[in-house]
Amino acid sequence: MSTPAAPGVPGGDDSTTTHRSIALDDVVAGALFVVMGLGFAIGALGYDLGTAFKMGPGYVPLVLGAVLTLLGASLVGTGLIRRDRSEDEADVAPGDVPWRAIVLITAAVLIFGAGIEPLGIVPILLVTTFVAAIADRRTTLRDAALITVGLTVLCVLVFVVLLQLRLPLLGPWLGG
Repeated sequence: MSTPAAPGVPGGDDSTTTHRSIALDDVVAGALFVVMGLGFAIGALGYDLGTAFKMGPGYVPLVLGAVLTLLGASLVGTGLIRRDRSEDEADVAPGDVPWRAIVLITAAVLIFGAGIEPLGIVPILLVTTFVAAIADRRTTLRDAALITVGLTVLCVLVFVVLLQLRLPLLGPWLGG
């Protein structure tokens, strides 16, 4: 018996057919990143750049602007050649507003701002990273806990140990 041919593919079936489509949301988001990155980079050129070992006030905004521009360009590129949505993404209709993610990410930012001084860097990173991690419905509690611990350790190593920023590990509410 022969398998019925999929539309547009001689002798193929639906399970092997791949369709390419433009992911307009990715293209628009990437374009916004490119515009913002270029804005930061161009704005940074008005300041002294310095060198990698003796950075001026324009060095970090220039580098971050360039990185944001490159990330935006790659997002535009992947948006232009993205394949059709996978089955995991199929349950979300285009245009649905991810209210859970919006509320939890916003809450994490507000909690961080309000809690950094009284709690210190370690507890506030643990709380806000966990809140942000569970914003995605597909993240399990175990995965959220692993993300939380990993990012907290990474942030303490980078900001407190390597960059030697004077951030209290524990705040006054916790005896720090």
